Amino acid sequence: TAQAMINDLLTIRADRENYYFGYDDLFTRHPEVVQRLCADAANLLWPLLDGLIWRSRIAMAGQRRVNYYVKHLMQDGEGKMNQAMAWLADNKDPKIICHPAVVMFSDVFWGQLANRYFLLGRVYFLFM
Repeated sequence: TAQAMINDLLTIRADRENYYFGYDDLFTRHPEVVQRLCADAANLLWPLLDGLIWRSRIAMAGQRRVNYYVKHLMQDGEGKMNQAMAWLADNKDPKIICHPAVVMFSDVFWGQLANRYFLLGRVYFLFM
């Protein structure tokens, strides 16, 4: 099934010399994967987004290390802003928007990029 393929691509594997993770290959070969899933198979978005999160099996002081692999959700192959957030918003599914990977990359967008332009626009409007 398609879900099994997504789970297999986004599983981190290792041997003695290398780690293998199909994340870069998936988004390099199919940069519009989020758009296609939103349009044709919205039920596969959750497994895709789950595959972009790695959680440590070891908890220390009640906390667990988590890595989010959201680079390709934020920028496309040319280094420009990816349209993944727009595609997810157009999908109009509140459960997907609340997924931890989506929350992470939307917070990064807001904190690093949109926040500055928003505040500069407000300051400009204040003095005009």
